[in-house]
Amino acid sequence: MTENSKPTLRERKHARTRLALMRAATERLEKAPLAEIAVKEVCAAAEVSEATFFNYFATKNELLDYYLQLWLLELAWGASRSEAWGLVLIGQLFDRVAKQFQQRPGLMAEIIAHQARQREKSALPELSAIERRLAFPEATGIEDFAAVGLDKLWLGALQQAIEAGELPPNTHLPTVMVSLVSVFYGVPLALRQGNSAAITGMYRQQLALLWAGVRVAAQSKVAV
Repeated sequence: MTENSKPTLRERKHARTRLALMRAATERLEKAPLAEIAVKEVCAAAEVSEATFFNYFATKNELLDYYLQLWLLELAWGASRSEAWGLVLIGQLFDRVAKQFQQRPGLMAEIIAHQARQREKSALPELSAIERRLAFPEATGIEDFAAVGLDKLWLGALQQAIEAGELPPNTHLPTVMVSLVSVFYGVPLALRQGNSAAITGMYRQQLALLWAGVRVAAQSKVAV
């Protein structure tokens, strides 16, 4: 962000209010699901009126979409700064998500439930440069960073793994992507919220099984 693009007072206030509402809601998700959290309660915590809330978010669910956009931005930013690539990078991404499940199990469980309820992939809200800077003040340059979703992060890492010989050249990427999604959502659901500490180890086991299965399947194709 340059001096010429310095945000106005209105833009800074807008960003702070959106972030305050999102944070007030996500803090309460550790104690109750979103359906049981009243807009009035979120507004009281953020010190804004209910009318103000609906100037920023049409529904409570949009708070989750907003958090999800920030979460994906942070994951993509971290991946872009990592020296890891290929299967190691995918493992790091899963480890990071597992840690977040341990730190905020209620919020992460609600995110999974929110994603499962959606019949089709919704367009996530755009993040302004000032929102990015306020949300992640230590991430220099994040206001101009082009964030991507988990699917693109995984796909890029899988292609690196194939090029480096970590996975066979005839690996069927669409199938592997479906498997990654299944592991990503399935492990937390299977372990449930009360056993979030086990997510890291189970993620690692499931990924190891997946890579082994991909290699065996590729050899079978060659043999045929």
